Amino acid sequence: MADFDLAIIGGGINGAGIARDAAGRGLKVLLIEQNDLASGTSSASSKLIHGGLRYLEHGAFRLVRAALGEREVLLRMAPHLIRPLRFVLPVDAASRSPALLRLGLFVYDLLGRRTILPGTRTLDLITDAAGQPLKQHFHYGYEYSDCFADDARLVVLNAVDAAERGASIRTRTRCVRAERTDIWRLVLNRRGERSDVTARVLVNATGAWAETVIEDALRQPPPHRLRLDKGSHIVVRRLYNHDRAYILQAADGRVVFAIPFQRDFTLIGTTDRSFSGDPGAAVPTQEEIDYLCGVINSHFRASIVGADVVWAFAGVRALYDDGSRNPQDVGRNYVLALDRRSRKAPLLTVYGGKLTTFRRLAEDALARLGRFFPRAQRIARPWTATAPLPGGNFNYDGLPLLFERVRHKWRFLADDHIRRLTSAYGTRVDAVLSKVSKAEDLGPRFGADLTAAEVRYLMAAEWALTADDVLWRRSKLGLRVTETDRTALEDFMKAERH
Repeated sequence: MADFDLAIIGGGINGAGIARDAAGRGLKVLLIEQNDLASGTSSASSKLIHGGLRYLEHGAFRLVRAALGEREVLLRMAPHLIRPLRFVLPVDAASRSPALLRLGLFVYDLLGRRTILPGTRTLDLITDAAGQPLKQHFHYGYEYSDCFADDARLVVLNAVDAAERGASIRTRTRCVRAERTDIWRLVLNRRGERSDVTARVLVNATGAWAETVIEDALRQPPPHRLRLDKGSHIVVRRLYNHDRAYILQAADGRVVFAIPFQRDFTLIGTTDRSFSGDPGAAVPTQEEIDYLCGVINSHFRASIVGADVVWAFAGVRALYDDGSRNPQDVGRNYVLALDRRSRKAPLLTVYGGKLTTFRRLAEDALARLGRFFPRAQRIARPWTATAPLPGGNFNYDGLPLLFERVRHKWRFLADDHIRRLTSAYGTRVDAVLSKVSKAEDLGPRFGADLTAAEVRYLMAAEWALTADDVLWRRSKLGLRVTETDRTALEDFMKAERH
């Protein structure tokens, strides 16, 4: 008998989503991640829960419809991590026909099956506040709805939920060998310590590393179905004073987003460039930074240059190679490749996928794999569409009420601190502050409003091991702390571990 029903390699959004779904159906699940959760592409996205308006130009109606159907499902599932966001699209007749844009937005609304999010409306940019930051030749535009998410925390909370439902989550653990008979025998290495486990089914959800795992751990020739595409983003000081985002038409036909980020900043992205090499070493090039600055400068009155960038990051998208010549034309739909050789344990390899569709991908993966479990162990039906993530057990519009409750209970906390905690942890802010009854109980501070009480919670409940785990994946406080703060945090975490 195997140790686990299902072993999943890859702790990004797809791997964590599959682990959560499978554990909730009663399967014994192992999730293996060589670094920290969400340490790859899943923390380097545009952080949007959206259908992909531009994909309509490529006729990807099924993809857009499926993604749009997930927006409000995810908003209800994680109302602390996901929020509605209105997007302003300034009309530039030189880029796309205004009539074509309006038709696309009509179709977008039609496919969206909205009950919460408002539909598209026309904006007079001369009188509307959204027009004030823009150059004067933009006279009108459109405004439509999508959602914004904390991508890395979305991954972490899927893993937390999986663990609470019985899954084993092993971070900083590398699968160095996978031997295939009627079951999988996996050789794992965690900081030089070797262990062996067995599993009935193996899922390769390593994204941009999928073919590396096939070649190195499975010792098989890769099928070369993977196409790597780098998307780069920059963050600058806040460009405007309202809470809407912009979708800007670049001269080359692409679109670039400008999104309110972490209260004091604007997130700008993304690029589409073919990529080769180590996905973990991907960084924005100066050319990409200049490109994003140029798109902003062609639309906004204020101009930016590379020196204004306070943070830049890049993620490598793992796309299924459909033969398209241009990176932006490659399909964004996911492909689940099932290898089910006679008398051999099954292998499922995940290609592609989007942050928005991770939950549906997990359901589809379990639907493909259900037949491989014994008849007496038939897995339960899909369940995740109506089950909140940890901390998300309140109404989609209930964050202000939660804020007031926390404010009343911990009166010594600053309002901005409460907003950050409730947005990150939802109702689990009670667990974060469970041992705090007065300000002194928060312990040492590490810059911004990060305290020892929060760090201890992240180490105990969310697998945080290093300062970067806390500052860039469990939060974005890396934007606000000094190097001295970071060193103090690292020293504190090392002491807590020993």
